[in-house]
Order: sequence, then structure tokens, then C-alpha cells
Amino acid sequence: MKYLKICIFTALLTFGCLSADAQAIKVQQLSDNHAMLRVETNSRYLLLPVEEKEDNARVRILKDGHLLQTLNCRLAIDKMDYYVPLELTKSEGNDILLDISFTGNRRFTGSLKDFACWKLMKDSDAFNTANREKFRPSYHHTPLWGWMNDPNGMFYKDGEWHLYYQYNPYGSQWENMTWGHSVSTDLVHWKHLPNAIVPDDLGTIFSGSCVVDSANTAGFGRGTVIAFYTSNGENQVQSMAYSTDNGRTFTKYSGNPIITSDVPDFRDPHVFWNHEAKMWNMILAAGQEMRIYSSGNLKDWTFESSFGQGYGSHAGVWECPDLMELPVSGTNQRKWLLICNINPGGPAGGSATQYFVGQFDGHKFTCESKPETKKWLDYGKDHYATVTFNDAPEGRHVALAWMSNWQYGNQVPTMQYRSANSVPRDLGLYEYQGETYASVSPSKELLGLRGKKISHPTSVCEITAKVKGNCVLTLKNGKGEYVQLAYDAKNRTFSMDRRKSGDTSFSEAFPTKTTAPVNGRISQLRIFIDHSSIEAFDADGKMAMTNLVFPTVPYDKLVVKGKATTRIFSLGK
Repeated sequence: MKYLKICIFTALLTFGCLSADAQAIKVQQLSDNHAMLRVETNSRYLLLPVEEKEDNARVRILKDGHLLQTLNCRLAIDKMDYYVPLELTKSEGNDILLDISFTGNRRFTGSLKDFACWKLMKDSDAFNTANREKFRPSYHHTPLWGWMNDPNGMFYKDGEWHLYYQYNPYGSQWENMTWGHSVSTDLVHWKHLPNAIVPDDLGTIFSGSCVVDSANTAGFGRGTVIAFYTSNGENQVQSMAYSTDNGRTFTKYSGNPIITSDVPDFRDPHVFWNHEAKMWNMILAAGQEMRIYSSGNLKDWTFESSFGQGYGSHAGVWECPDLMELPVSGTNQRKWLLICNINPGGPAGGSATQYFVGQFDGHKFTCESKPETKKWLDYGKDHYATVTFNDAPEGRHVALAWMSNWQYGNQVPTMQYRSANSVPRDLGLYEYQGETYASVSPSKELLGLRGKKISHPTSVCEITAKVKGNCVLTLKNGKGEYVQLAYDAKNRTFSMDRRKSGDTSFSEAFPTKTTAPVNGRISQLRIFIDHSSIEAFDADGKMAMTNLVFPTVPYDKLVVKGKATTRIFSLGK
């Protein structure tokens, strides 16, 4: 560790300085909840110690009297759970001022001068991201550290799948929303890149989308990647940024915000090129409806219509929309699928993804089902904020979801990171008994993970089951923990019971049995297991169910009852 000089200012404008590795630190403070630290270092990072049970402290970073950044961090008071890195750029030099304000009741936490963070804070040229978590997935996307929720801004360009995501770099619980960034050439192996879009004076960076402006309609150049996102400040407004280096770095548009409203929940713009209407469309969430806009230049937007009043579930706020045209399997028809994520109000409690099918002419979406009809893309508890990649090859519509639930997302038993994305899924449409439904199938790239056939399940594997009637598949371990997956052919349902799956203590909402309707019959199941998740699919796409599990040791036994034969494959990364 290089020498780090920390100065804690007192109310008398005197100060003492100690190196971070001192055994004790005796200080006075500006008040019982306010301190200032001057940090002098040539290192790349200042490592901030986090204690998750504490309240957020507000950290303002200043250089020469100018505010560079404001963030919230649960700085350690009694003990440290983990470090997070505050990156110090060359432009900041080796002398910055941290202005830190604490919340919470000091009667319980003691004197500010005795907080653990002063003893543990240190500088470093490196930050160790080696995995420390036994529950971290192997072939699902996760952040290297910190909190992640909604996938954002996904697009395909020049052989790369770009995934941005809601990210907190300064802790493993929701806060400081930023667009993190990862890229992949196969939807399975992900390379982590620097954060793409960071908070500014308009607010933190909420969910949105990206498009490739191939025709230069916005005037930033052909092939420019343009991001649309919600600036979450005093009110939620829509902003844009553009990238001329394939989405690696973005410049924020000087005319931000581009759309405003007086609706409190006004967010998550999804933009796409409408080939038939020959214009750009945007769909975004406004309270409990979706609003549709059009544009010719991506800067100036015209409101076209709203959808949602009286349709589907309204048990929670509508969020993260998507809208796409798809062929209907076995017919010559094409229809539009409108994805609407909702929290709460899901079929298993908490957050979930509902959808509507109908027609869209670039101006208005018309749902073909009765208003009271509810359709869900996934019937597990851990599938939310589902959106698709723009410009996917071969006309595909590939979706990812946040693999958690707002009922307990901040409490799941990991600390280095929290949350993963689902496996990629290809979407389609099919008809059943006079209704049109969305089909959800594991993307073909997952076949590339398949290794040899193995005799028993492991923490990372795929199980396939040929089904001829009622059956129950039970995954078990030597600790008495198990998950039951059951197909009821007569009642046309599939269920997953995780009530005895392992650690369920962190939330009363976690131990549950989820049940999905099956439109028709299942002939084959595909079940993906990855350390802390189980995703089950009907191979024909008629059912999907995603649930987290936290077994104390991996499930290593599969018990099959009923009319099913199974095979188990290792999955290599």
C-alpha cells in the first residue's frame, strides 16, 4: 500500500494527519455527523470500507473547491463487510477533499471519531475482483462487484452483444444508479468494461435503451450508438447520450432532457426503428400505463397515444417496456408483443413480467385480448425487467431479465455482488385455444455450453427430461435440502417448490412454490442449474419458470417419479 495521508478537520479549523494503516486514530469532527477528509495519494483507488447494516453516508468529492462527484455509501461504523473502490482519475491529481455526512442516530453508533471507516480506509493501485462467493453463477452474467438490477440499453453490433445494466459501484445494495457495461460474442462469456453513463446534475441514471443510428437521422454520424435513459432527479425526465466508439464511451446530449412529464413514475424509454412506419418509436412507462412517441431525428419526440388503462394487472407500478413485431408460429401472421414489467403484482408475489399481444401501426397499440386477461412471460419469482436486444441478427428477439425480486433483492445471501441476469431467451408467438401467447425458449448459444453426459446433478449442469405424463423431479443434497419440479399433465400445470431448498431465512417471501399453466402438453423439459438458480423451460417454449435457490451444499442427487426419462449434461464455461 502506498502512503495515504488522511486529514480530519475539526470545528476549530485544526487538524491531525495519520496514515491509513495506523492502529488508532484520535480525531475531532465538525459535528456529530459531519467530517472532512483530505486525501493525498498517487494511487488509482481509494478503497472505501462498507458495513451493510448501516445507513448511507453522503460523500461529496471535491478538488480545488469544485464538486467532482456525489455518492452514497454505507461506510463502516463498527466493522467492515467489504471494500468498494473509488477510482481517482489523473485529472483529480493527488489531493482531493471528501466531505462526508452521516445519517442515523449517533446515540446507537457512538462518536464519529471512533468509526471503523477511518482506520480501514486505504489507497491501492489495484482492486481485487476475484470471486469470493460460493453462490456466484458460472454462466450467467453478474457484475464483478456491487449491486445490479435491470438490464439496460441492449443492442447487437459488429459481432458484439452489448449489455448495460443498473449498477451501484459503491455497495451491493441498490443506490447510485449508473449504467454498467459488459460485452459478449456468444451471450454466455462476458467481458466487463468501464461504466458507460454516470450520474450528473439531472440525476442518477435509470433504465433505458440503445439504438444504432445507421442512417444518421440524429446527425451524430452513421453508425452512432444512441442511448436513451431516465434521469432520476427531483423529477424523472428522459435524456439521451451518443457514442461514436461502439458504445464504449458516451457524450451526453446538450439538449437534455428531451421529454418531460408531470407524472411521478415516468421512466424506462425503449426506442426502436419502425420499418413499416419509417420512423423511430419510443415506448415508456408512465405510472400504470405505457406512452408511445414518434420521432424522425431521435431528438424531437411527438406523443402518439397511451395504452394500459383497464388492461392486465395494475397491482403495481408499470416499468421497463418493450415493443416488437413477431411472426406467429404455424401461420402467415405477424403480431406485436408489448412487454410490461410490473412491481409488485406478479403471479407469485412481488415483481414479474406481464405482456400483451395485438397490433401496432406506429401510433397506437391495440390489444387483441379482453382487458381482464393477464399473461405472464415467466411464472417464477425471479424474472423481472425483461427487455430485448435491438438489432439482433437473423431477425431474432433475444431477451434478458433481472434474476431476482424486489421483495428480497437487497437481502439475498451474497455480499461481493448482488444479482445476476437470466439465461438469454428467444421470444416468439404461438396460438392456443383462440389466444396468442408469447413463447420463451433458451437461446441456441446455450447449446455451446454443453459438455459430456454425467450421472448426477452438480452445481452447474443442464437436465433434459422427456415427459409422457405426470412426473416429479426432485433435486436433493446430503443436508436434506431439496427442490421439487412437478408436471401435472391432466391439469396442465408445472410447479417448482423451493420451500426446503436451502437458505431461505433472509426473507419470509422467499420460501414458496410457484405454479405455471401449460398451454397444451409438455413433451420435453430443459432445466438449467447454476449455483444459485434453477430455470425450467418447456422445450417448445410454452412455459418458463425462473427461481433462485441457495443450497448450503450443491444438489447432487436427482430422483425421478412418474413418466419421465432424464439426461444430465455438464455445462462448461
